Amino acid sequence: MPERREFLAALMAAGLGRSGSKGVEGRGVSTGLRSSTRFDSLRPPSTPDLIVVGNIHTMDAATPRVEAFAVSGGRISAVGTAADIRRLAGRDTKVIDARSSTVFPGFIDAHCHPDGVEELVGVNCNLPRIADIQAALRKKAAETPPGMWVSGHMYDDTKLADGRPLTRRDIDAVVTDRSVLVVHRGGHTGIANSAAFAEAGVDANTPDPDGGRFYRENGELTGKVAEHALDRLRGAVKRADVTPDVRRRAVAAFSGQMAKSGLTSVHSTGADEFDLRALEEARDDDQLRFRMYLFPLQPLFRKLNAAGIKTGFGDEVIRIGPVKYIADGSASERTMRMSTPYVGRPNDYGILVISQEELNSQVEEAHRSGWRVGTHANGDVAIDMVLTAYERAQQLMPRADVRHRIEHCTLVNPGLLERIKAGGVIPAPFYTYVYYHGEKWVEYGEEKVRWMFAHRSFLDYGIPVAPASDYMPGPYEPLMAIQSMVTRTDYRGRVWGGNQKITVPEALRICTMNGAYASKEETIKGSITPGKLADFVVLARDPHTEDPSVIKDIPVLRTFLGGRATFEA
Repeated sequence: MPERREFLAALMAAGLGRSGSKGVEGRGVSTGLRSSTRFDSLRPPSTPDLIVVGNIHTMDAATPRVEAFAVSGGRISAVGTAADIRRLAGRDTKVIDARSSTVFPGFIDAHCHPDGVEELVGVNCNLPRIADIQAALRKKAAETPPGMWVSGHMYDDTKLADGRPLTRRDIDAVVTDRSVLVVHRGGHTGIANSAAFAEAGVDANTPDPDGGRFYRENGELTGKVAEHALDRLRGAVKRADVTPDVRRRAVAAFSGQMAKSGLTSVHSTGADEFDLRALEEARDDDQLRFRMYLFPLQPLFRKLNAAGIKTGFGDEVIRIGPVKYIADGSASERTMRMSTPYVGRPNDYGILVISQEELNSQVEEAHRSGWRVGTHANGDVAIDMVLTAYERAQQLMPRADVRHRIEHCTLVNPGLLERIKAGGVIPAPFYTYVYYHGEKWVEYGEEKVRWMFAHRSFLDYGIPVAPASDYMPGPYEPLMAIQSMVTRTDYRGRVWGGNQKITVPEALRICTMNGAYASKEETIKGSITPGKLADFVVLARDPHTEDPSVIKDIPVLRTFLGGRATFEA
């Protein structure tokens, strides 16, 4: 069909298919000679472009610590002693002396939303007081053309000094002639002004949609909307400030910000064709500072699947990942669906946004088409639903080593853990949430928190748990994540679910090798191993010897992608 040929041609022209349409599944990379110095046996020895000497943690079980490694053509070409590796140097080889610092493989964030658009053109509502948010909205409204909406992001209801959340009336007090929608940093709830409700056709008598909620007090809309009710507002949004050029500049700029934290690979979990185009344009401009594993949302999935494209299509810079589905609400916004209610809200069990039948159908379609699936599920009820859908699909059409994923997989129990392990499913729980969102966990209670973000339990069950920030909802900095997983202590010093603490080496492995495993790329990234991509980070100090309570404060000195610096302090 012409349509199929045109779509494939467009993808190839954009560069997505530079390495062909197959993924890296099943392809091994030799680790070379089993001696003190190891070489890439897939490529003939050559003069290295770069040599790194220092305190190097490879995350490779065969040679966990080395004194030096060499980089040739964007890949690790040899590891070994400083003397052996230095002898490989040629006249033009650059040598980095990192003996006073510590080197690790590049960190991987296996669940985030790094398009950067709102950071570039939206109103940052990560502010300490409601009055500050009002002032920022008022200023943006004055700059916004008539008929266009004002969009706020990074709002967090529990971090305001006022001790209460933002409301419709707060926004109405400063903006009445523009529609305003302020979205919680968690992405599942928002606050709208009266103009926005009117434009969306919503009033106090509008019934809650299935899988959503318009919040009310004394018969009036408070302004808060959740899940599919938020979708109703979003569907009415009109903006002139999100252009293709803005998208390209936004993802390029944000990739640079993530590189500053030591990240070299990220999984963008929920993308459309505009996101894909922006990534390719940023790459073509040589402005992309990370490798991307892209989860298509349903519309993009439909187009890719119709063109015969599946999970794994792409190359080492941009690769298509699983299709993304959503089963329930948010952990940070306290809307995830659980089998027991929230503390202080005996009738509130959270929100499901899909039925079991709908989820079964969606998963079966993707599974039969050869795709991997990544489904957002926070609460134990939602996780059970997702596992049921995955188990059903496997029974109908068995596939080896599929590695379907559960995004967030927040609240588990022994029965769910056993099913996750049996099904080879990969969980991607939040790794900075304990530290950053501590004040929210009182609404779950200590007993639930003992089974939330359960990194210890996942490891104990032999489950290769993935590293996940979910940025914007959670900070993306890997060093904060390591501290959070190791200490289970929030920014105020309170411990949450101390039974789920893990060790520094375990946390580092999650942020490197487990991240690579989550995208089926463990043969090309995740460790400093001959033949793998030369993605690595240089830290000022070693997390192994740092006080765990200040690991997040270790400076990142340099980040490298394919042997090229993407950040230098």
